[in-house]
Amino acid sequence: MTTSPQETVPPQTAHGSHPQRWLILGVICLAQLTVLLDNTILNVAIPSLTREMDATTADVQWMMNAYALVQSGLLLTAGNAADRYGRKLLLMSGLAIFGLGSLAAGLSQSPGQLIAARAGMGVGGALLMTTILAVVVQIFDDQERVKAIALWSTVSSLGFAAGPLIGGVMLNHFWWGAIFLINIPVALLGLVAVAALVPESKHKAGDRPDLLGAVLSTIGMTAVVYAIITGPEHGWTSAQVLVSALIGVVVLGLFVLWELRTEHPMLDMHFFRNQKFVGAVAGAILVAFGMTGSLFLLTQHLQFVLGYEPLDAGLRTAPLALTVVALNFTGVGAKLVLRAGTPAAIALGMTLVSAGLAAIALLGGHGYGGMLLGLIVMGAGVALSMPAMANAIMGAIPPEKAGVGAGINGTLAEFGNGLGVAVLGAVLNSRFASLVAVSAASLPAALAAADSAEEKARISDAFASGLETSQLVGAVAVLAGGLVAAALLRRAERGESA
Repeated sequence: MTTSPQETVPPQTAHGSHPQRWLILGVICLAQLTVLLDNTILNVAIPSLTREMDATTADVQWMMNAYALVQSGLLLTAGNAADRYGRKLLLMSGLAIFGLGSLAAGLSQSPGQLIAARAGMGVGGALLMTTILAVVVQIFDDQERVKAIALWSTVSSLGFAAGPLIGGVMLNHFWWGAIFLINIPVALLGLVAVAALVPESKHKAGDRPDLLGAVLSTIGMTAVVYAIITGPEHGWTSAQVLVSALIGVVVLGLFVLWELRTEHPMLDMHFFRNQKFVGAVAGAILVAFGMTGSLFLLTQHLQFVLGYEPLDAGLRTAPLALTVVALNFTGVGAKLVLRAGTPAAIALGMTLVSAGLAAIALLGGHGYGGMLLGLIVMGAGVALSMPAMANAIMGAIPPEKAGVGAGINGTLAEFGNGLGVAVLGAVLNSRFASLVAVSAASLPAALAAADSAEEKARISDAFASGLETSQLVGAVAVLAGGLVAAALLRRAERGESA
């Protein structure tokens, strides 16, 4: 890995990697797991929060969204700050802020206090999510980086699988605040370990910070993510959603113009001329699109069509995450990426994700067996494609911009997540409305308004048909996007070799 004269890098072995790299990876992945577990655990705690804090539906939504909004808005700025001021410094700052926010959340006495605490945790989460991947890029050489990024991406799946189970166990024995206070010892352990083990690295550029770029990117991303989050609730054509989306698009447009003009941009727009970078960007958005959109549909499928309780439904989606964990912890995913090459790994991975979605749509309508097959196939696809694309994005960006690269990767994931829920949810609603003439906004409301058992059966069948159509649309989009991303990456590699 080449570096510029202005880039300070950690001490390395003869092979180009840090001697304590695997121990460091374990430490920073523990910090990342804490952030990810906190979100999935909170889903399980919603009934307790509603009951014990007299929280309204709007309060609960803001408890969930305050974190996502702040984190998404700050990802690019946090990554740029990490490159400039030191990745270790910002990683420790993120752990400290996240720990303090968790303490405030656990001791909250009102919905407003908890929402504010969650926003503070979002600041810490943004710093953690960008600096963790940037540190991984710094301490591993080209040969081992694919395996390290595969393990890093596996933590996301582990957090998804373990969150509902840990949350359910904790809420059976403790009060709701414990789900936040458990973060504090992990944050303290992480602080000590990072201080002792993680080397500092930063880009010693003498140019002044791009403050206007930071402000524009934060406002623009926050507005766009707010529109995506609130779209399903308020309606995509509502004034609240359209105004927020318009503000986001306009401000992000100003951000792009400013970054093209300023001498020291926060995000170099010339990255987007790199076919390798563009291919990885397209793939990253579509993997997040397919995975999050399908999980959004799956939870409804399991509860509304197959009749499972919420916790049981959550546990039945775990095979997807466990497949990712199994393939990446055993090193199978990374070996396949290295052997087949990034373009082939992405094409195969996205094809498997698409096939899994199609299997769920066509085989999972009347029982869990077909769905289980689809979840395992999807998990195999995610295990192959997600680390390959994260590695491609980071490999297309200079090492001194590793923090910005991690911020781009995180921002793309957030955008793909929201896009998946928005598009596949819209397909579901459109198909459902075309099959049955109901004015209710949800399946439970439509069933409650039904006059007879026959009408209820017809409404349930229409909803199941809508789920099948939306999952097939997702499968086609993921397959097409994967093939396009692989073709762009293959073309870029040929250009580099030529």
